[in-house]
Amino acid sequence: MSSVTTLLVDSHCHLDFDVFQEDFDSVLSRASDAGVETMLTIGTSLENFPGVRAIAEAHNHIFCTVGVHPHEADSHDGVGAADLVTLADHPKVVGIGETGLDYYYDKSDRGQQQRCFAEHLIAAKESKLPVIIHSRNADEDMARMLKEAASADLTGVLHCFTATRALAEAAIECGLYVSFSGIVTFKNAADIQKTAKALPLNRILVETDAPYLAPVPMRGKRNEPSFVAHTAAYLADLKGIDMGTLAAATRENFYSLFAKAHPPKDAASQ
Repeated sequence: MSSVTTLLVDSHCHLDFDVFQEDFDSVLSRASDAGVETMLTIGTSLENFPGVRAIAEAHNHIFCTVGVHPHEADSHDGVGAADLVTLADHPKVVGIGETGLDYYYDKSDRGQQQRCFAEHLIAAKESKLPVIIHSRNADEDMARMLKEAASADLTGVLHCFTATRALAEAAIECGLYVSFSGIVTFKNAADIQKTAKALPLNRILVETDAPYLAPVPMRGKRNEPSFVAHTAAYLADLKGIDMGTLAAATRENFYSLFAKAHPPKDAASQ
């Protein structure tokens, strides 16, 4: 592990994607050098889950999730909460998702997206694991479904936040967190920046969503977990706090939300 004392968590990345396979070890090394202590690699379909889980099993500082992305909802018509709960019964699986609603691309039927999302919400409650939520151009239905599902047993995060402040506040009222990606550093993201500045520090996370959405000054490059440091630095400046305070808060928030995850016990084994 790096001697960097400001430790960060990349709360959402896709390390199983082919784009990382040629230099995977170098990607992890650069993350370590940047102070990234822990990474959460995300499941997007049940077909790719074994590969996602294998990465987490091979590295003590990487955890994973199981879920069906809204783009994949049509091809997972028969998947129910019980299937997700069974797959989540593994020490390295710390969350349910990525799931949610995407009305921008509409790659799956909206009704099926809602049904699939509802099963994930049930699975999150039954497994007592947080749900990782993708929401794009679906604020009204997302807020409604979260409010309907809200209970002491539901925790989760709106990942790669690009929606309205109203949805962010509704999610927080339902006990969820909000995660910011490199998008918050983009010059055309003024509304997202205002929301990030306004939200309480104890309810935000940072992520890369790698390999997508590299932050400024890396925009245009393949994103990777080490780049989360740029997003964290931007958020710290936006909120008028130092980088160490932002890093410590988002790290604490991550381990509080993803209670099955833990800081690496043996960094030498990474």
